[in-house]
Amino acid sequence: MVMTKGSPAGRMARMAGGSGPERVLIAASFVNRVGNGLFNAAAALYFTLVVGLPAAQVGAALTIAGLIGLCAGIPGGHLADRRGARMIMMLALVVQAVSMSALVLVESWAALTVIATVDQIAAAAGGAAWGALVARVGGERPAMFRAKLRTFVNLGVILGTVGAGSALAADTRGAYVTLILGNAASFALCAVLLLLLPRYPVPAAPPQQRRWLVLADRPFLTFTALYGAMGLQYPVVSLLLPIWISEHTEAPRWTVAALFGVNSAFCVLMQTRIGSRIETLHDGGRAFRTAGLLFLVSCPMMALAAYAPVWAAAGLVLAAIFVHSLAEVWESSAAFALGFGLAPDHAQGQYQGVFGLGFNAGQALAPAILTTVVLGLGTAGWLLLAVFFAALGATGPALARWGARTRPQTAAAEDATV
Repeated sequence: MVMTKGSPAGRMARMAGGSGPERVLIAASFVNRVGNGLFNAAAALYFTLVVGLPAAQVGAALTIAGLIGLCAGIPGGHLADRRGARMIMMLALVVQAVSMSALVLVESWAALTVIATVDQIAAAAGGAAWGALVARVGGERPAMFRAKLRTFVNLGVILGTVGAGSALAADTRGAYVTLILGNAASFALCAVLLLLLPRYPVPAAPPQQRRWLVLADRPFLTFTALYGAMGLQYPVVSLLLPIWISEHTEAPRWTVAALFGVNSAFCVLMQTRIGSRIETLHDGGRAFRTAGLLFLVSCPMMALAAYAPVWAAAGLVLAAIFVHSLAEVWESSAAFALGFGLAPDHAQGQYQGVFGLGFNAGQALAPAILTTVVLGLGTAGWLLLAVFFAALGATGPALARWGARTRPQTAAAEDATV
């Protein structure tokens, strides 16, 4: 398959700019995330309303699948380092295309659990390989490329979610099946697009180096833990704030939909503008600190909405989500600079596997923490969350210096840049 001039992938490539491999990876990631948007909007409703499984069983199946999948990221990344990130990612996408298609045949909890587990194992391995591939394709301006990539990834999720709206409105088995198979097709198309990438040579590891280098890299493991903790900010928008708005404020219910729109649109518009400037470890450390300070502002604004009249509450929530979205852009830019910058070229796969494990573990714990601690404490919980984010961010500059000191070549390069 080729990206012809008038095709959607071809138009996406021209919009993305950059080198040929950069455009290919951006187009492939965009297609994949459109499919994710289609599936995420339909999955829970399909299995509960159409298949007829109890919600508790669906939640248990997806939780089991997610926990088992977490274990596949590190070995998947190691395979990407040794066999080539492009090949491992393509294999993972093929497995996901097959497993996603098989979901439309599910009629029992056991079948859902098995198929979802296979899908999550492939997703974790493919995610680590994707990280290694991003590091290879980035070229001379990796920060600019990663910022563009995240912009189009966010845009893909938005378009997929919007596209799912009409199918959900129809509320028929055929509509839900179409969304799920659309996601399966996106995996297959993404794998085909990756064929257009060159076969990058596998970087040789230095002689006599331990196999699992990442497990001895204390600066990287520390940042992985800190970023996983900072990742609590994502469910703040998707889970905590909607509950807060509906139960504790006078803001109209349309505010919940508006906050998702503001968050998504702002991240799409600002990611390249801000992220393209965050290139070095030093930049990443400062960006992490900036994110923490912005969260320190946004969380109290969300809490204060409970004490404002109806329209003031709506305005306060939207202003808070604006600041929160700005913090999210700085945080993700820091993750790119430090997550990729601390990893050696020959071990990007295993490093990204560990990084993904840390982030996903944080996301798994986040709902319980936010709904018990923050909601349980009310306004005090929001203030505690704000201080928590600020404290995490404050470690960024020192962590970046620690990481640079343990990587002499990186430290010399950053000194030259400064």
